[in-house]
Amino acid sequence: MSSDPHAYMPIADYALIGDCHTAALISKGGSIDWYCPGRFDASPVFWRLLDSGQGGHFRVSPAEQGWKVTRRYRGETNVLETTFDLGGGRLRLTDFMPVHRRQRSRVGQDVGTTGKVLRLVEAEGRDAVIEVDFRPSFDFGRVETQLSVIPGIGAVASDGERSLALYCGRFERVFSRDGELRGLIRLRDGERSWLALTPVSDGDEIRPLPQPDTCVSELRRTLEYWQAWASRCRYQGAYRAHVLRSALTLKLLTYEPTGAVVAAPTTSLPELLGGIRNWDYRFTWLRDASLMLYALSTVGYHEEGADFISWLAATTKNDPTPRPQIMYAIDGAHELAEERLDHVDGYKGSRPVRVGNGAYQQHQLDIYGDVLSAAHQFQHVEADPSMPLPEAAGQLWRRNWPLLCRFVDQAAAEWREPDSGIWEVRGGLRHFLHSKLMCWAAVDSGLRMAQEQRLPAPAERWRRACEDIKTAILDRGFNRELGAFTQAFDDDHLDASVLVMPRYGFLPPTDPRFQSTVDAIRGRLSREGLLRRYEAPSGLTSGPEATFVLCSFWMVDALALGGRIDEGLRLFESLIGYLNDVGLMSEEIDPSSSSDVLLGNFPQGFSHMALISSAVNLGLAQARGPEQRPHTEPERAAKAAATAGDSTVG
Repeated sequence: MSSDPHAYMPIADYALIGDCHTAALISKGGSIDWYCPGRFDASPVFWRLLDSGQGGHFRVSPAEQGWKVTRRYRGETNVLETTFDLGGGRLRLTDFMPVHRRQRSRVGQDVGTTGKVLRLVEAEGRDAVIEVDFRPSFDFGRVETQLSVIPGIGAVASDGERSLALYCGRFERVFSRDGELRGLIRLRDGERSWLALTPVSDGDEIRPLPQPDTCVSELRRTLEYWQAWASRCRYQGAYRAHVLRSALTLKLLTYEPTGAVVAAPTTSLPELLGGIRNWDYRFTWLRDASLMLYALSTVGYHEEGADFISWLAATTKNDPTPRPQIMYAIDGAHELAEERLDHVDGYKGSRPVRVGNGAYQQHQLDIYGDVLSAAHQFQHVEADPSMPLPEAAGQLWRRNWPLLCRFVDQAAAEWREPDSGIWEVRGGLRHFLHSKLMCWAAVDSGLRMAQEQRLPAPAERWRRACEDIKTAILDRGFNRELGAFTQAFDDDHLDASVLVMPRYGFLPPTDPRFQSTVDAIRGRLSREGLLRRYEAPSGLTSGPEATFVLCSFWMVDALALGGRIDEGLRLFESLIGYLNDVGLMSEEIDPSSSSDVLLGNFPQGFSHMALISSAVNLGLAQARGPEQRPHTEPERAAKAAATAGDSTVG
């Protein structure tokens, strides 16, 4: 194993491609260093991101040295274009996973993708020699990988059960040893060559690469798919490019066969270099998915949320436990047993590397509020004729009213219980304020839905629960000596999660108690202007951490909607300055680092969701004033997003 940190590319040097089934991370040097064939949570075949010595990879780059590189996504798509400046000419590498317009009935069906990764290299301005380095390694190296070179076609890698084929008929010279293939492709000025990577089943005939015209057609269809999807974005205000790139990223995190959404496409990228907080995020948290789809719906995307409601209904119906889990596998599986891979080096030596996530067994009360708030939003989207839902999707929340009622009843009944909280601390159960707040949000949203649509509900019991939760939060959650709402009841520690209070209408953003909390959090949780998640009592954390992107965007909302719009704008500008060169963001930021600024799993759905929300809330605050509720009052937020060009400033 290698623990040399210089052998790893910075997390910020990666870009994402995908087909809404799985995804791949590609470095600035043209190397696919993370790829799980078929689906997000499959065992990887390329994983150099987590072990520079033994992890698999698939690199396509100039054979010569000294080149410079620039990258971009081609227009408003998820097709990646990397340009190597060779001096007097260029080598252009285009990477994508083919995807095409889905069928309406496709939920639960594996359609919309060919399952391939296509790579196109083009010489421009001069001849070029390209080096291809193909080193697959199945199942984190726990099984032997057999690599067979097929002259005139490419190579096939297999672990005895699964196979992966590399198609490339242009190799001028091929060298293969110890499970690694290296080949050269020589292109004249103006020439191009295609490479294809595709899973193959036992018995499949290994055929030559599809004709270039077929590959060109796949590229065209993929560009058209993403361009059509991007054209539905209703947000027209300042920061539109950032908002749309974040929306495109969130779309890549959706799993089309079921409607599930992963929190991130990776596992075990560290929150702190050398630390132990390295978790597997390739699963569907009810909280994360609800908030991510919530943000998408405010800028015009509703099909994804309707699909998620269908997935949620089917998954919880099949869950034998008395209360919903906080997270499930993308196919609805309930058990996500956590395993440590002690033989894997970890990113820059950050161990352990984990597969699975033991947090699925935790009790977290906040999930009820996130799901109910998202469902409430769909009610208003359906009522807005300018934001049509796909056929019949607008009825999904009505058909699932019994499920939503169950969630409200559980929030009303369980809010007095301690839990593990939004940050999934593994130091014991506590009475976290954010969890109580989200129980209040669940009951409040349920009451609103029942009243607005005249749905059957135990309204009086829910009202009493709302009043009891609010009284408890105000009495036991506000520390008068600190002048702030605290992390937990009867506590003196601060937590950035309380910044969402106005988001759910619990208090107006100008309430003096909330504004004094904002100032206290900025004073005690700020690091170079950005926010850490919390200040924790001994035993609650495993060491210092970087600043948390989601929390910093929450502060943007709190400042802007509280009337401090200039302060909110400055913080927002600072945050988007940390996006990498193709507009992607990880979970955490280390503002003091010169090389590892972005940390944590990448790209992180929470972070891109929060960017969208803050852009919308900045426009809403400026257009309507600080007394208005923020973008979780959906009918205002959606319309504000659509008209933000007349109201926001950049």
